[in-house]
Order: sequence, then C-alpha cells, then structure tokens
Amino acid sequence: MTATRIDPALVDWTGLNGLPHFDRVRDEAFAQAFDAALAAHEAEIEAIVQSVTTPTFDNTVTALETAGDTLSRVSALFWSRAGADTNDTIQALEREIAPKMSRHYSRIGTNPALFARIDALWQNRAVLKLDLEQTRVLERHWKGFVRAGAKLAKPEQERLAEINETLAGLGARFGQNVLADEKAWSLLLDAGDDLDGLPDFLKDAMAAAAAERGADGRYAVTLSRSIIEPFLTFSARRDLREQAFRAWVARGANGGQTDNREIVRQTLALRAEKAKLLGYANFAAFKLDDTMAKTPEAVNGLLMQVWEKAVARARAEEAELAALVAEEGGNHAVMPWDWRYYAERLRAKKFSFSEAELKPYLQLENIIAACFDVAGRLFGIRAVEKTGVPVYHPDVRVFEIRDADDRLVAMFLGDYFARSSKRSGAWMSAYQSQHRLPLPNGAKGEIPIVYNVCNFARPAQGQPALLSLDDARTLFHEFGHALHGMLSDVTYPSVSGTGVARDFVELPSQLYEHWLTVPEILTRYAVHYRTGEAMPQALLDKVLAARTFNAGFATVEFTASALVDMAFHTNGPVGDPMAVQAEVLERIGLPQSIVMRHATPHFQHVFAGDGYSAGYYSYMWSEVLDADAFSAFTETGDAFDADTARRLKAHIYSVGGSVDPEEAYKAFRGKLPSPEAMLAKKGLVVFEELSGSDG
Repeated sequence: MTATRIDPALVDWTGLNGLPHFDRVRDEAFAQAFDAALAAHEAEIEAIVQSVTTPTFDNTVTALETAGDTLSRVSALFWSRAGADTNDTIQALEREIAPKMSRHYSRIGTNPALFARIDALWQNRAVLKLDLEQTRVLERHWKGFVRAGAKLAKPEQERLAEINETLAGLGARFGQNVLADEKAWSLLLDAGDDLDGLPDFLKDAMAAAAAERGADGRYAVTLSRSIIEPFLTFSARRDLREQAFRAWVARGANGGQTDNREIVRQTLALRAEKAKLLGYANFAAFKLDDTMAKTPEAVNGLLMQVWEKAVARARAEEAELAALVAEEGGNHAVMPWDWRYYAERLRAKKFSFSEAELKPYLQLENIIAACFDVAGRLFGIRAVEKTGVPVYHPDVRVFEIRDADDRLVAMFLGDYFARSSKRSGAWMSAYQSQHRLPLPNGAKGEIPIVYNVCNFARPAQGQPALLSLDDARTLFHEFGHALHGMLSDVTYPSVSGTGVARDFVELPSQLYEHWLTVPEILTRYAVHYRTGEAMPQALLDKVLAARTFNAGFATVEFTASALVDMAFHTNGPVGDPMAVQAEVLERIGLPQSIVMRHATPHFQHVFAGDGYSAGYYSYMWSEVLDADAFSAFTETGDAFDADTARRLKAHIYSVGGSVDPEEAYKAFRGKLPSPEAMLAKKGLVVFEELSGSDG
C-alpha cells in the first residue's frame, strides 16, 4: 500500500550518488505521501512492540534507529522546500503537517509497551556489554521517552500530546507570518538623492531586487539582511534609514493576520504548562536539563557577566558616535537607525577603510573556494562541483566531497541567494545523515547529504556577487555546520553529525569562522573582482586591527535577545510578552540607540519551533569553547597545525553525539575553558586584565 501511495520521486533517491530526483518532486504529491509514510512508520513501531522476544539492543534500539526511513525522506524533502523555496501550496500543507507530525511522535513517545522495552534495557545497561556509542544511543532514547511523557499517567500524556500538537501549529504560523511581512514590504527608490551614500555594489543589488518585483529602473530596499543592513550602513538619507529600520524591526508586529504577538503569548503559556506536566520548575529548566549549561542559573550567570562588560563598551562606542554626529553638524541623539551609518564612518576614520572598500575583494566564488581550501588543509577533503544535476531551485549548486584517497565522503548543496520564497537567515540541514546501519531498502549505511542555505544579495546580471565581511563569516559559519555533518563517523543515525547538545552544536560552526581571517587565506582569496589583485597588505592589516571594532554594539544586541529568551522561559505564562520584553530591557539598561537583534515578534530561533527556545544563549556558550579551541592552533604558531587538526576532527567534527560533549572537548583540548578567552576575542577585556585571572 505504501509503495502505491507515495510518489517514487519522494523516496527512491537514485540520482547522482544517492541524491533525490528534485526535478520530479511535485508539491501535490506530499500530502498523500505523508499519510502513507506515517502509516508505514506506525507499522514498523508496532512490529517492534509486538515482538515476543526479550528486548535486546538490536531488536529494540537498532530497530528504532532504522524505522521510519520512508518518513524521513519525505520529511527531508518537504521541510527543505518549506524553508528554502516555499509557496502557497507548501505553506498550507506545512500548517497541516506540523501538528500531524507532532501527534505521530507523541503516540510513539508515550507507547507503554515500547517504553517498557527501552526501560528494561536502560535499567540493565550495566550488564549489556554496550560500547560507548551504544550506551549514548540508549541513553538518548530513554531520556527522549521520559521527556515525551512516557512516565506520565494517561490523562497527562493526552494533555501533553495536545500541547505539542498546538505548539507545532503555532510555530509553523509564526515563521510563515515573518516571511509574509518580509515579502510584502519594500521601499522603492529612484536615482538621485534617494541613493545618496550608497556604493555601487548595493545599488546593483537593490536594482536586481526591484527588477524581481517588476520595478525595472528603480531600486528596492528589502528586509533581507543582505540589503537592509548595508542600506542602514551607507545611506546618507536619515529619513529613509528610519523608514526602513522601523519596517525591519516591526516584522511580526504589524497587526492583522501576520501579527505574531498572540502566537507568542499562547506559545509561552503552553510551554510553561508542558514543563510543569513533566515535573520541571519552568520551560528553561526542561530545555537545559540535557545540555552543557544544565541550569538557567548557569546561563544567566554567563550572559550577565558578558552583559556588564558589553554595555559599558557599547556606551563608550555610543559616545564616540555622538561626537561624530556633532562634528558633522547633526543635532540629534544616536538612534538605532543611525548606529550602523555612523559606526561605518567612524571605522573609516579610525582605521582608514570602509566596508565599501573591502567588499570588492570578497567575491562569493572566492569565499566558497576559501571554505573548501580550509577544509582541505585541516581535514584532507576536497570539493568537486557537478553541473547539470537536477536541484530544487536553479540557484542551488552541487558538490561531491572526496577524501585524500578520492573516496566519496558526502554530497554538499549550496543555495546562496535571497529570494521571496525563502525564509530569512542562514542555516545548514541534511537530506540524510551519515551512519553505518543496514536499512530495510538493502543499503548498508549512508553518506551524508548536507545543504547550506544563505540569503546573500543577488548581483546585477553579469556581475559577481560581492559579500560583506559579515556575509563571508556567515558562509564560513554555515559551512562549519556542514562539515560537522559531512565528517561524521558514527554507527547510529541519532548521534550523527549535528545530533549533539544545543549549546555544543555551534562550536564547529563558530570555530570555523576563525579561518576566514587567517592572513594566508585572506591573502589568497581576497582578490579584487575587477583587477584580480590581492587585497593590499595595508588594507589586510587594517581589517585585522578592526576585528573588535563595534564589539559592544554586536554583543549587546545579541545578549539582550538571549536574556529576553531566558526571561520568557524561566517565568510561567505571561499576559503580555511585549511588556515582559520591555521590562527586561529596562532592567538590564539597554541603550536607546540599540535594539534586540531579534525582537520577540520575529524571533524565529525561539518561536518558529522550539529549537533555540531557552537556547539562544548557546551561540555564546559555544563561543567560549571556540575561542579556546582556536587557541589550540595559535599556540602552535600554525593555524593549520596537522596534529591539532587531527585531534579536532577526531574529537569534535567526527564523533557527533556519540561522546558526551564535555568529554569530547576535553579529549581535544585537555580541559574545559573559562569565558576569558571569549571576552578577549570580542575585545571586551584587555589582556592585562586576564593576567591575574585564575580562570
């Protein structure tokens, strides 16, 4: 029945090296495919439950690991489309499928006979002679069942399932509302005064965005970061900056059908109820129970330690910007729509270079090549681009990832340009994860098929895509996630690649960013798109010297968001989330010149699903790790030291979740780090302050 009800294009991945036949995937095939795939997974679960044999690791845990392969394939294709190339059909189905999937997994997580088998194995784990990875996999399954409500009474299980189903629907709506607001708004400008201060690369991108909206000959400011941020950085028109900025921060709070504020209120109430049902004081305690941080107190302790230094640095930066405003004849306070503009002017004054001067040296093609080169030097792999391969959108590029012996390690897809059918931001995901288990379809193990999605501004026809330094860091960041998936070397799918604690998952990505500004990488790949000449040493020196410029601003806008996230999830239900946001920001003393990086109504990390709910801090937690981890290379005097790279691959990039993250880090570095190296990297403390530290 399953075979006849599922379009083969969704499950028979017989394209190049096991890729899906993207060109054969039809939107209208998903609904029926999900119904059949869910039924097939239920049958596989029932077969495990009905087994009359004594529970063993193989007949229970391994069986669970390989069950649902059909559902995984359908889901991977669907959620890829929903994020990167959506449409009305996909969005309508998303609103239906998200709660349906939640309901499905709630039934599995509270299946008493299935949990009895898992629990029997867990209680007897000491005599099962499991290896370390198997022990971790068993622990993950047992904890997953408990956190899904397996130990609750039937009425509480039913209520928990209702909550999870409702939350899934709310999360889908939240993300769609943000995308709708981003898609609906643009500011069309004309040549002349409207473009005062804008560099050519930005005007080209705005012209392309206008043309996409049917406004040839004009220039569009959109809410894609790749356009809105440089517009706020370079536009000499303060009135236009304010207009664009207010639209940017109002996403999800414009009233009407796309307003997310009531969704946030409902979400927080349901999360608080969920945590209470499961025996936790609050939702943050529930989410942090299985992380490195462990407790809300530990998270808030780190955030406030950083906040105090960051806000002091930001106020000093604001004073410098205010002096520049006055020097240039302005008669206004520094407001949020002014900060980037005057910071760029101050950087040009202090370091004698601007973002516009730097950008012609940062071609997308070269930064992609730099990502691959660093991976080759560190991990011995290379990328081979394959053309003519069917993909889900013409922008997508396909690469084989091969090792030093020319063995195929992974498939990698890159989708780099912004478009109205794609949600904002940048992310890594996978169509399939690496593992070594035999599958029902006869395959023994699978290679990872990983993809990166970014939102860089599309260049004018015939022109190269030019990146800002932040864009280039984003590319390296997401490729660091991709490497985490592609270098995975484990047996079991549930601990493959990025299947790690939330506050550890950002370590491989944030660490990889460091290699962008290694001088030999910039010297080789930062070449002028017109002349082909390498970035002059003088400019390179200025870029490196300015690495901590504006660090107070960047850290404040991030940390404010993380503190609001934690406040939401350490309280019970709240009547007015925006009032809570305002109270937190007032209490911590957020300067009026800076706003949260992600205001609540468009905080997709936290409310478009719960992936980073009570978890936005994890970028900073991982930053403590990555600052220390890169020091392992700098201490050798070689950013590509072979022995350090070998340990990095063995203990961080390849083990996934098969090893406890603390143990994995200590195996690489010998110890756990303290925050001081991260604070120094950000320029929030000077090295003299650290000399007396016993951290």
